[in-house]
Amino acid sequence: MPHSPEAAGFRRSGHPQFHPFSPRVSMFELSASFPPSLLVFLAVVLFIAGCVRGFAGFGAGMIFMPVATTVMLPSTAAAAFLFIDGLVALPLVVRAVRQCDWTTVLPAVAGAVVFVHAGAWLLANSDVLVLRWLIFAIVTGLLLLLVSGWRYRARPTRPVSFGVGAVAGVLGGVSQVSGPPVVAFWLSSSKEPVTVRANLIMFFALASIGTFIAYVLNGFFTVEVFRLLVMAVPVYALAIYAGSKGFSKAHPGLYRMLAYGLIALAALTSMPALDPLFR
Repeated sequence: MPHSPEAAGFRRSGHPQFHPFSPRVSMFELSASFPPSLLVFLAVVLFIAGCVRGFAGFGAGMIFMPVATTVMLPSTAAAAFLFIDGLVALPLVVRAVRQCDWTTVLPAVAGAVVFVHAGAWLLANSDVLVLRWLIFAIVTGLLLLLVSGWRYRARPTRPVSFGVGAVAGVLGGVSQVSGPPVVAFWLSSSKEPVTVRANLIMFFALASIGTFIAYVLNGFFTVEVFRLLVMAVPVYALAIYAGSKGFSKAHPGLYRMLAYGLIALAALTSMPALDPLFR
């Protein structure tokens, strides 16, 4: 990129708190805070991520976060993406309420919310390199299991759903890669792609509430985050609309292939040996 993150104001140590209605911050100042080339670059990445989110119901963070964290603070990228996705994806959530299987979604959410703290504890008290290799092995194993044709034929019980959510919570607490366990679980069932997609949309929407509260308490919603929203919200909204339209016309097999590809992407980006490529 022609502009360094420091030049764009992303890597400052002090972050003013998020005050979107402050008279000191005009819309012109917000849009002029970032170099145009950087805004275009981030808009392209975010549009691709939004199309995937609209189509698959998940996966946008796997695309946006590895790229965004190379040009801004991880806390800024994570807070901006959480706000954008939570706001713009609300129409997806409204439709998913009627389409998802609540008997398996709610226990999975409960498991994730409870065990994300265990993941955070592991992150604080364990060797990070060992944890990342373990995550890579788990995600890769789940992908190979799905590609092999294995299916979970039984109806998901509450304890099984809670357990899968717990694994997702631990992985999320360690590395923010919580998707693969629940994606693999619901993809391996006999459910139609419409139900699988709705399950994932509701799972991530409900599980992100705790993350939002944690980000507020830690002061992650800064002025830099609001500045990014000016560009990001309309781009992401258009992308989610395009992805949703694509899903309504796509063959069910295409959904499964895209989901496999996103799990593979999660595995690759979590592999320590590839850090020079992704970080």
